[in-house]
Amino acid sequence: MSRAAKLTLAGTSLGAMGIVIMVHYQQQAEKAAMHAGVIRDMEQQRIKKERQADFEMQRALEEEYKKVQNVHDGAGGGQRVGGSP
Repeated sequence: MSRAAKLTLAGTSLGAMGIVIMVHYQQQAEKAAMHAGVIRDMEQQRIKKERQADFEMQRALEEEYKKVQNVHDGAGGGQRVGGSP
């Protein structure tokens, strides 16, 4: 086998091994990025559920308070509380 053939074989073998290693690490990086995206989505869903639960609780409290108190929107006739006119 000639020296040129040996160098060509060694070069192509090293190139192929380099490509395989690079593709392997790239796939691992993509897998980690996808996993991070799933975790981020799950966290966003958890936060959304918490906010929705808080909103529902506030709505229930508002309804409860409206039953107990007289609520005016402020645009009405302007009732005064205490003091002189």
